[in-house]
Amino acid sequence: MAALRLSPFALRRDTAPSSSVPSVAVPVSSSLRILSSIPRRLRSLRPASRSSRRPRRGAAGAAMMDTAASSYANALCDVAQSNDSLEATVTDMEKVEKVFADPAVQSFFSNPVLAPERKAEVVKEICASCELQPHTANFLNILVDMRRTDIIKEIAKEFEASYNRITNTEVAVVSSVVALESQDLAQIAQAVQKLTGAKNVRIKTVLDPSLIAGFTIRYGPSGSKFIDMSVKKQLDEIASQLDFSSISLVQ
Repeated sequence: MAALRLSPFALRRDTAPSSSVPSVAVPVSSSLRILSSIPRRLRSLRPASRSSRRPRRGAAGAAMMDTAASSYANALCDVAQSNDSLEATVTDMEKVEKVFADPAVQSFFSNPVLAPERKAEVVKEICASCELQPHTANFLNILVDMRRTDIIKEIAKEFEASYNRITNTEVAVVSSVVALESQDLAQIAQAVQKLTGAKNVRIKTVLDPSLIAGFTIRYGPSGSKFIDMSVKKQLDEIASQLDFSSISLVQ
């Protein structure tokens, strides 16, 4: 099974005109700011009644879920921009998404029998173990309080889209059999930057044993661009050119 993980590398182009080659650097978290209260924009997202949080089915329900996820993501994005911590916040949301991808975690927070105090304790543990910024921790508490942990995946996706748009960042998903070396990822990032003209490039890596060897790169809107440098592709091409119909096996 393919395993997705985020490479710590982010390729950036200097904002000031320069002829130098873009460098690859590990993103450094901004200084953490302790918020004295929940941001007003986030407080305004609280539904007026519990009935507004009831799950809905079908296309209408999916549309409302997307709208809710977008609203929460935009609110968090506003706070992150005001704190000058977009880079650190997108990393926070990747951590949160990974934690809540565990069905056991989702089941725990969706359990109406558990006391809110117990859930608050677990949120505190999650925030500490993930080293979340104060405003991201507050945001997670709001999602738990509003019983919206079921759309964390969608919120993280919307937030990443906003981050990419604001920072002119291209995301490239690199799949390989084994983890690639840092210099290989740097070269791939530079190639994607040249192909797309993006100011920044973020690399996500996937381990996929089915490729046999080599790697693939997926980038562009919704992953519409694909570069296949895998051995599997080469073997498939060779097999398609060979005709085994006339060969019979000796028993």
